[in-house]
Amino acid sequence: MGSGIVGIYGFSKLWKMARFVYYALLALQHRGQETCGIVTYDGKGGLYSHKAGGLVDQVFSQPETLENLRGWVGIGCVTTVAEKDPSLIQPAIVEGPVRTALCFDGKILNLKSLRGKVSPLEPRSEAELLALIFSQKLEGGLHPVEAASQLMGEVKGVYSLVALTERGEMVAVRDPHGVKPLAIGSFGFDYGVVASESCVIDVIGADFKSDVQPGEIYYFDEYSIERRQAVKPKPKYCAFEHVYLARPDSIVNEVPIYNTRISIGEILAEEHLAENADLVLGVPETAIPFAVAYAQKAGKPFGLGFVQTGRRIRSAIKPTQFERLVGVQLKLNPIKSAISGRRIVLVDDSVVRGTTTKNTVNLMRNKMGAREVHVRVGSPRIVTPCPYGTEVPEKDELIAAHLSPGEVSKVVGADSFHWLSIKGLVKALGIPRKNLCLGCFTGKYPIPFKDEK
Repeated sequence: MGSGIVGIYGFSKLWKMARFVYYALLALQHRGQETCGIVTYDGKGGLYSHKAGGLVDQVFSQPETLENLRGWVGIGCVTTVAEKDPSLIQPAIVEGPVRTALCFDGKILNLKSLRGKVSPLEPRSEAELLALIFSQKLEGGLHPVEAASQLMGEVKGVYSLVALTERGEMVAVRDPHGVKPLAIGSFGFDYGVVASESCVIDVIGADFKSDVQPGEIYYFDEYSIERRQAVKPKPKYCAFEHVYLARPDSIVNEVPIYNTRISIGEILAEEHLAENADLVLGVPETAIPFAVAYAQKAGKPFGLGFVQTGRRIRSAIKPTQFERLVGVQLKLNPIKSAISGRRIVLVDDSVVRGTTTKNTVNLMRNKMGAREVHVRVGSPRIVTPCPYGTEVPEKDELIAAHLSPGEVSKVVGADSFHWLSIKGLVKALGIPRKNLCLGCFTGKYPIPFKDEK
């Protein structure tokens, strides 16, 4: 499951943390638009929760909703998966030996063996399963850090998670490979925060400290923060985080996302210069840094070619094809006066199915009057789906898995079409290739994912 998670622990009972978690989820909205939820703790009534399908500002549109989430500790989550049953929406809450709420981003790969540990109980989701195992370990008298450490040793998969117990303990965990991001920060000695991206920490007024390291655990209670490197790091950072998923104002795996995207644009211009073009446009909004850097490197003017209508949505992670097409039209309304009669370089962050690109090129050429459209993509060819929870379609839907760049160019109606090379991406990231997961681009995944159904 693709998600954005956050946990905030106030060290004074005067904090009303639900509102801060709400602001944090707004900053994570790009990581999931289907469901969201918040759970808080106040030391009196246990855990308070509110969760539903929809965008963050829709689910928490009524002022009393946040007011009723009392307490100085809170966790929250946004996800890419729509749930018909509201009880399955994260944060998951289990009525185990110690009532526990848990937010989870990732994919568990040994579900069968883990379910055997909680039999005869039947958790309905990965988040419920992890919360239940963690709760049972606490019942045995383990300190939460030790319980989380044991959990890490038993779970095979990729994940970042944050859990909150009815006793007011909060634990954050990043798996030993660090495929899913997790950052930590603080507001002086007033509160600590963990979140999927560092931009969240900035938005709520705290100071970003560092990434949570692969295999690391953070524990919070009303008296302290404890940190433990439970397992030796074996980093396999997700390259797609840097290309598409993360916000440009975030730092992920010690690398500023904006800097990476500028480097990608420059390298893309070096690899695939469109010499006859007279204008460079970027597809809003992830590809804008790519396009600006491409234009500067190529010595071409950069222009504003599109206007967004209404909400900022990410069409590539809408759940159905119809919704994706509607999302494209809302997201990309071309500016005719900027495009008509021009030879355009259209820079995008990624091309998955090709339908968005085909629709955009068709609009630019047939309705806006572009003379030429040359597509440049700031990621390598996506050739396989992701087994680790990132929302990538099945292989038969991936245009790059079946067609050459020349064939793709004909299908989408472009004059030329080129992807960034894998070598170029690694160079732009500045992270050793051995420490990266490039599976969606290469078909070779670093962590075995044969699921035990």
